[in-house]
Parts: sequence; structure tokens; C-alpha cells
Amino acid sequence: MKPSSPRANVLVGVSGGIASYKVCEVVSTLAKAGTAVRVILTSSATEFVSALTFATLSRHTAHTDEQFWSAHQPRPLHIELAEWADIFLIAPLTANTLAKLTHGMADNLLTNTVLASTCPVLLAPAMNTDMWLQQSVQRNWAQVLTDERYHGVGPGAGRLACDRIGTGRMAEPHTLLAALESLRHTHQRDLQGKQILISTGSTQEYMDSVRYIGNPSTGRMGIGLATAAIHRGAKVALVHGPMEPNLKQTIPDAVHATEVVSAADMEAALMAQMHGADWIIMAAAVADMRPQQQVTGKLPKADLPNPLPLEPVTDIAAKLSANKRADQTLVGFAAQTGNILEPALDKLQRKCLDAIVANPVDQPESGFGSDKNHGIFLNKQGTHVELAASSKLLMAHKIYDLLRQL
Repeated sequence: MKPSSPRANVLVGVSGGIASYKVCEVVSTLAKAGTAVRVILTSSATEFVSALTFATLSRHTAHTDEQFWSAHQPRPLHIELAEWADIFLIAPLTANTLAKLTHGMADNLLTNTVLASTCPVLLAPAMNTDMWLQQSVQRNWAQVLTDERYHGVGPGAGRLACDRIGTGRMAEPHTLLAALESLRHTHQRDLQGKQILISTGSTQEYMDSVRYIGNPSTGRMGIGLATAAIHRGAKVALVHGPMEPNLKQTIPDAVHATEVVSAADMEAALMAQMHGADWIIMAAAVADMRPQQQVTGKLPKADLPNPLPLEPVTDIAAKLSANKRADQTLVGFAAQTGNILEPALDKLQRKCLDAIVANPVDQPESGFGSDKNHGIFLNKQGTHVELAASSKLLMAHKIYDLLRQL
């Protein structure tokens, strides 16, 4: 396979299905981000979305079977496209195209280009539930994924175009874009066999039914860690605090997610699941203090205690460290302002962590609420690695690269 890069060329193959309209958003987003993107449509795909639409969105000619062999093409088009591509996305993947890929058939521009290429291929199936559940389709799907070139995403469950409620819905554009971003970083499923437990987001410590002590952590970093781990073949459990519905929807379906509210809830969920994990990553921003008393109902403003009596919550990372096995790896996060290195080193040593990621929350495009992050990775062996600014998904991949070296 050719090595990929953050600016990898993305070739998108569209086969015939109503879900092809979703691919328009994928192509548009890639092009707007500066990614070089080309599109191939099967003859049936053009019945749903025109080549002109994809040409406009990609800022480049969209190719169909009509251009497969052309007197104006100095080299065969499928060879040109295959050599150009660093990553190949096929969405929607129909049962027909899946069968062709599984058995090495090539009877149109799309399937000929697949066979002529060597880059990784991301497959996003979409079809009626009964079609998806056919033994022949399931057999083909399992077989094609034994080839290390092929990576699958979806299908999900929901209301289909035929009004059936069930599995067969193509993965959403944000899911496809995240999978493509992961493939830019690595093609390997090098975390297969690993079970990873991740905490993320904030906790809320209520004093009455409407007032609480909290922080601005959204949970994006933990979702990035969970998503990267799934893409690399791991089994993932995610314990997260309260989260915006739109953000919660970006948690991969394959992740076992547990939602909690308070630090005590998070502690209980993590302690219950820690013994099955190989790696435990504490990316949550857990409260340090909570009100001494919690009142049912809303306190009148005049009755609010001043000052508010507080008590410390359990140090979850330290408790996990005290209870972990020698073969488990425990990683912390240190969200800091100003000097981020010394407090992280202190936390690493004091809580007996195996590694820690220090990240600034007082800088632009970093920390709470941001789509990007940067920081420093430190481990107990004395390794210090700068993590340059990147998306939180890409930063998660960099963290896993370093953890695999432990």
C-alpha cells in the first residue's frame, strides 16, 4: 500500500442507491478542506445523483462508465485513477458491488479501478435490511474484510428508504469523514485484541435540582480516543458525563457507552469495568469538589448557603491506579493553564500512572470545547513527546502510537 498523509488523495466510488445523496456532503466537505477528491459513479448511481453534481462539489470531472475507454485518454482511466488514489471510499456499497469486490470481478470503471489500485479501501454498505441479512451478503461482507486493504464502516440501524426499521442504513457523513481521517494516519488494525476503557467529559455535582458545580469539558477528546481505537480494531468502553445530543451521536455504534452525571457515578462505572480493560484512559475532567449537601427541589435564592460548604470527591485516577493489575496500562490527562509540564509530571508520579497527556486549556484551538488539541505526552520511563496541534481524532492516533511503544 502507498503511505498516506494528511493531504492524501481521496477517490470516492458511488454505486447505485438512494444513500448516494449523503456522499455529496462527504465530497463537499473534503473539497472545502483542501483535500484532492475525485469521484467515480456506476451507471446505476447516475440515476440517483448526477455526475454534474459530484463534479461541482469535487471541483473536478466526475467519471462514469461512458469515459471508461476514451480516445482522448492517453492512458486507461482506471489505471490513472488507481495510481492517483491514496484512499478509496466506496459509498454506498450495494450488495451487487460487494459481491464483485469479494470475488475479484471487474465489469465497470469502479470495480476495474479497485483491482488496479493498491491503496486502502473504505466500504460503507447500504441496503434493505432483508438484503443485508441474507447469508450470501453476510458471507461476502465477512470475506472481503479478511483482505487487509478493506475497512468497513456501518451499516447502522434506523428508518430506511423503504420505510423498514432495521439495519442497512449507510453510515452518516461525519462517520465516513472520521474513518477517512483515521486511514490518513494508519491503515493498520494494530489494536485488535485490546480492550480499552475511556472516561471523558465533565461531571456535574448538584447542590439542588437545578444548580451544580461543573466545567466546560465536552467529551470530544474521549470520543476521538474511542473512535481512533475502534478504527484500529480495539474493543472500546466509554464512560462519559452529560453530553450535547449532536455530539453524543458521533460516538461510534461499536462503542459500549455508559452515561453518568456525578463523579461518584463515574467512579462506580469505571471500577465496575476496569478489570476487563487492557488500557484505561482517563480523559474526563472530573470535579475535585462537591457540595456537602444535595437538596431535592430548587432552593430559593435567599436560602442559598454563603459560603457554600464543599467536600472533596474521590480521586478516581488514584483509586484506579491502586486497584489495577500489573499488566494494565493507566493513562491520565492533565488539563492545565500556563506551565503544563510540571503539574503533569507531579500528577504522573503522585498517582502512579503509566503515562499522562498534558494539554493547555488556555490557548486557542486547544482543550475544552475545541475540535483541535495539542500537548505533551509523558510516561514513567521519562519519555517526553510534543503532540503538535491537530484534530482530536488525529491526536488520539498519536497517543496510541506512543502507547504501543510502552
